[in-house]
This record gives sequence, C-alpha cells and structure tokens, in this order.
Amino acid sequence: MEIRHTEAVDAQSLKYYDAILDVRSPGEFAEDHMPGAENLPVLDDAERAEVGTIYVQQSRFLARRIGAAHVARNIARHLEGALADRPASFRPLIYCWRGGQRSNAMATILSQVGWPVTLLTGGYKTYRRTVTARLYEEAQNLRLVLLDGHTGTAKTEILGRLAARGLQTLDLEGLAAHRGSLFGAIGREQPSQKMFESRLLAELDALDPARPIFVEAESSKIGERMTPPVIWKAMQAAPRVEITAPLDARARYLVTAYGDIIRNPVELDAAFARLPVYPGQKRLENWRGLAGAGAFEELASALMEHHYDPAYDRSARKDQRPRLGVIALSDLSAGSQERAADEIMGLAAGLDSAS
Repeated sequence: MEIRHTEAVDAQSLKYYDAILDVRSPGEFAEDHMPGAENLPVLDDAERAEVGTIYVQQSRFLARRIGAAHVARNIARHLEGALADRPASFRPLIYCWRGGQRSNAMATILSQVGWPVTLLTGGYKTYRRTVTARLYEEAQNLRLVLLDGHTGTAKTEILGRLAARGLQTLDLEGLAAHRGSLFGAIGREQPSQKMFESRLLAELDALDPARPIFVEAESSKIGERMTPPVIWKAMQAAPRVEITAPLDARARYLVTAYGDIIRNPVELDAAFARLPVYPGQKRLENWRGLAGAGAFEELASALMEHHYDPAYDRSARKDQRPRLGVIALSDLSAGSQERAADEIMGLAAGLDSAS
C-alpha cells in the first residue's frame, strides 16, 4: 500500500488519523512530543546511542546493519504488542526526529501489513516549527481575562470551578506543573519548555478564541518555564478580575492547599534559601522556627506580609490593565469560592454579550 506524506499538524488535520505514532527513543519522547502521540520506539535510548557511536567511531555500514537489526526486532515487538489489536482500517501518522530512516522503516512495514500509513514530512522538527511560529511569532487574537489577587486567594481553585461551569479557562500552572510561588515546585517535576509549549498549544486549539478565556494572572515565568511571548503579550493587555480576602483567611487556605509542602520540611527549608530578596537573618530564623514548631498559619501570614504582598502591591500600583471588578471574600471556604465563581459567571455573560 502506498505511503502518504503530509506536513499538516494543525488540530483539524490530525483528526483524520486513528493514532499518532512517535517512533523516536523514549528519551526524545519524554522531552517533547505531539499531543496524544504514542511512543513506539524503533530504537531505544541505549540502542540509539550504540548505533551513533559505531557510526562515528567505526563505520556507517556497520552502524546501519546493527541499527537495522534493532529496528526490525522492535517493530516486530510493536506488531505483536501495542499494534496487535488495530483493525485493517487503522490510519496512523508516523514521525521520527526529522522524517528519516526510523519513521520510514516503521511506515514501510506497516504499509506492507495493509494499513493506510501517513508519514510526517520533516518529522518532529516540522511539528516543532509550527509550535514555535504560533507561540512566538503569530498573533493569536485571544480574549483573555485575568484572575488577579494576592497570594492565597484561591485563584487556581476558582479557575477550576469556572471550568466546571463551562467557561473557557487556561490553567498555566497546571500545564507547567508548578504552583507559581517560591514553594510551587515542591513535590512536582516541571515538563521541559518544549513540552510545556506543546501542552499549551493543544489547550489553545481546544478553545474558541472568539469567547473569553479566563487565566490566572502570572509572571512571565512559572517556575523555570517561560510563558511564550504570544500568550504573555495577550496577558499584558487583558482585563482582570481581582479577588481579595483577609490575611488570616488566606493563611488558613494556604495551609490546606499546600499540605504536601508542610509534610516536606527539608524542601520547605531549602525554599527559604531561594528567596529572591533576602529577608534578613533574624526574620529568616523566625520563619524557620515557625516551620519547625508546626506554626504554619503564622508562617504563611508572615511570608505574605513581608514577602508576597509587598511584591504584589508594587506590581499592582503600576498595572494599567482595566479592572472588570473586585470580588471581596470574607473567607476562602468552598462556599465562598462558589460565590466568587457565580459572580465571575455574571461578568462573563456581560463579556459574551458585548462581543
């Protein structure tokens, strides 16, 4: 059966395929891959390194012969395993790093089975160029609305409640696997920058750009991951809804929301060393003492009063983005969060009617 070729990686074009098969090594796949792709490597990481070393140090012929043997065994294993239950009508899109020997080998054998196979011309690099163009170069015309407010105002949870109500949301912290604060990486491993961008673009493709999209106000970096310029530019111009709550209520909320951090005293102490502004030896010793004594509400209050709130207030004084409203909460219980979501729903209805 003839092998088709394509360079189209937009969401609409990808709906044609029953599966996207990434035949690169697990290490390449882990760094980044097309959304929804299955990893069926024709060379694993060790085999790929072995073939590359032989190619450089011994001979091209020997490397190709040994590589072909590995590829044949691995494709056979996939045919007997992951691909064993695929029907005759199965339509896969196959790609490797640059559309070369690895994807061609898989495509050749699968086409001989009788499956209508398509190769991604240029491989992963074609896909990556598309991601880069859309997130770094092309205007997206997104109608973003920011959820803004001091640390501890339950913005992430309220964003989730908006999503549950059917509003369009973009959870940047979730996509970046980071809670957006000094302690946000504890207990989590961030994806690579490329993987973050792939996840982000997949989320955007699932949204209607003509309707409002609610997103938590963030800095230009979420942990170690940079918000791509197209999204950051849209966020800088977006109107905002501010959520406020008393300091003691925010402290109580944070102790609950960050319970996993409280249970990790070593990481908690290490985070103090990463403070961008040194709080002074006496204050730092006091904070460590509160953590050691288990006085986490008092610690949360102190961190917000002396670290987070001053930084937010300095930024807010220079913020020229229009404010659609202020939602003042007396506490951050589930009921209060629901009321906040209800108020934002009303604002969203007004935005939709104005479009």
